[in-house]
Amino acid sequence: MAHWGMFSARARDGEIVAVQPYAGDRDPSPILGNIPGSVRHRARIAGPAVRWGWLEHGPGPSRRRGDDEYVAVSWDELTEILAGELQRVKDRHGNRAIFGGSYGWSAPGRFHHAQSQVHRFLKMFGGYTRSVHSYSLGATGVIMPHVVGTHWKLFARSTSWEVIARETDLMVCFGGIPLKNTAVNDGGTSDHPTRDALDRMRARGGRIVSISPLRSDVHGEHEWLAPRPGSDVAIMLALAYVLATEDLADRDFLDRYCTGYDRFEEYLLGRTDGLPKTPEWAAGLSGLPAEALVDLARRMARGRTLVTVTWSLQRVRHGEQAPWAGVTLAAMLGQIGVPGGGFGHGYGSMNEPGLSPVPYPLPTLFQGDNDVEDFIPVAAIADMLLHPGEQFDYDGQRRTFPDIRLVYWAGGNPFHHHQDLGRLRRALQRPDTIVVHDPYWTAMAKHADIVVPSTTALERDDLTCTRNDPLLVAMQAAVPPFVDARDDYDTFAALAHRLGFGDRFTEGRTSREWLEHLYEQWRGFVLADKQRVEDPPPFREFWVKGQVRMRTEDDLTLFEDFRADPDRHPLRTPSGRIEIFSADIDSFGYDDCAGHPRWYEPEEWLGSARAQRFPLHLIANQPATRLHSQLDHGAVSQASKIHGREPIRMHPDDAARRGLTDGDIVRVFNDRGSCLAGLVVDDGLLPQVVQLATGAWYDPLDPSDPGSLCVHGNPNVLTPDVGTSSLARGCTGQHVLVEVERYDGELPPIRAYDPPVVRSR
Repeated sequence: MAHWGMFSARARDGEIVAVQPYAGDRDPSPILGNIPGSVRHRARIAGPAVRWGWLEHGPGPSRRRGDDEYVAVSWDELTEILAGELQRVKDRHGNRAIFGGSYGWSAPGRFHHAQSQVHRFLKMFGGYTRSVHSYSLGATGVIMPHVVGTHWKLFARSTSWEVIARETDLMVCFGGIPLKNTAVNDGGTSDHPTRDALDRMRARGGRIVSISPLRSDVHGEHEWLAPRPGSDVAIMLALAYVLATEDLADRDFLDRYCTGYDRFEEYLLGRTDGLPKTPEWAAGLSGLPAEALVDLARRMARGRTLVTVTWSLQRVRHGEQAPWAGVTLAAMLGQIGVPGGGFGHGYGSMNEPGLSPVPYPLPTLFQGDNDVEDFIPVAAIADMLLHPGEQFDYDGQRRTFPDIRLVYWAGGNPFHHHQDLGRLRRALQRPDTIVVHDPYWTAMAKHADIVVPSTTALERDDLTCTRNDPLLVAMQAAVPPFVDARDDYDTFAALAHRLGFGDRFTEGRTSREWLEHLYEQWRGFVLADKQRVEDPPPFREFWVKGQVRMRTEDDLTLFEDFRADPDRHPLRTPSGRIEIFSADIDSFGYDDCAGHPRWYEPEEWLGSARAQRFPLHLIANQPATRLHSQLDHGAVSQASKIHGREPIRMHPDDAARRGLTDGDIVRVFNDRGSCLAGLVVDDGLLPQVVQLATGAWYDPLDPSDPGSLCVHGNPNVLTPDVGTSSLARGCTGQHVLVEVERYDGELPPIRAYDPPVVRSR
């Protein structure tokens, strides 16, 4: 099972040559086509290596990271070197000087999960500075517990697709429902139901309104409203204004199930700031006709309406506001907790919202406790490395960045996730040592001092499942490990033995024995479930069978129990109700996140003075041809490239204005950086909007220069490294202003997948 679907593989000579999707998948993802050829690709790391400058001069800050040669070492040598450096940092600086920076999807698998392995190891070593929340959901991870008392339930226990297909009359989708994103789920997925559910809803007479600058954000028949990017909150406020002033708001619901609506309405009607949030006001900001907003608000009040907000809308400055305003709009309609109505977050962002959850614990590797209390919001890594000892705001707290001397990274690629890569590269020059576990020579691996070659999920046994999928799957190795690659568990076991806690780390188990142990623990939970679908067999029978079906909770409606009885089933907010106004947030006194949802004008949008210099609004969304940057060298991802560069979509009017034609190589730039991309002329975008997906492996023309042109098309050389607000400090990498021009120079080669020079001893 992969993040993008279940499959069977055919191997030959140590390589995957073909894959076959699972027969039970209604809509298999084409991304599976990236798997063949991935095991023995030239980008694989063949064996342990240490950066030459680090080996020659010892630990310390270095400008050579990303532009140095490596020295091949044996596994025994690597264990000695790495154990010695970990002990040195711990003895001199303490465990808070170690950043366990592992972040990303890594590989599916309940045991060989990179972050679980490294965090278990570092906790047993005495702890580490950690990160919290995610680049995908940094803003809502903080704001939603204040507003509705939960975050994970918005996805794991969301209104199911079956209920939507059967009950919803109108879906108003801020950010659309991009099918490309529903190809994937963290931990794996066995079925892709979104396309079928939307088709069935439409066949029943349901309607979809997509509010997005990209027409492709919804497949099939829908009503497309294309606003100026970044204006979603203004649109929501205008819709709310119509509901409030035309007596269409459900006052009984607001009184019984919510708190603080009166404070919000004072702002909405302009009584606090002298600016009523009318459709005409929103039209000037969004470019949508005022009459279209009035009509939409009235239609929303007439039937069963589901308001959805994609994750992309909170990956911008002030990203907390859109989901909060979306909840408020749904509350005014009074349909939260009603089948087919209410609010949804993340439909079209991943293949989890709308899927039925498993009601009991999943097999999980115990990690233990972390003795270090320091943490950072995940998107603040460059701030932390560049500003040790400085204070920062976060969710009502005043915290301090620790002085990090060793970064330990296993799983994930921050050169895909993080913003302003020139700044990130300068930050990565600061630590004494960077350790990276990776199967491939990614940009992060090329910035490491100590490189640990990991196996891929195709080269090891594991078991996997996810909280919103009915199958627990035996993942059986399809090929042997590549050259001298090793499972992360074996690497950490050797290190733990060298550092004196090996028996505690391994508990005397091999990898295979751990799989059996985790499975049998889980089996005990299932056998205790009186409503179980089937009796899971003992491990050996399961391993032969290949999968077992788990019970799921079907036909869920988000907050249905709260709707039925808010006194018996209160939300985990201070009031027990939906907090349209949060006294807690208001008490923090942040000037960039008030106590209720409101409009904040973005810096990076077409309505700003900055747009005079950089007149195109770039949307850096998720790719259709891969998951983030995973397997960018695969066949499906490569087929989308233009002369080897990531494609950028542009409206015909904007292309003509710049003398550009389809297939041109263009330079995309602003005052932070620049990259090359291949032009696709497309009328499915709003004029003055361009779209360049994230995930092309970072490939600087001059590896020694942090500000160098990326010749491959990574948009994160352009995006600003600033947090969403003082509340969450989430990622803001979705939107950025740029200019585009034809690139007439000699086309540089793509070296993103080439290994660095690795010397022998």
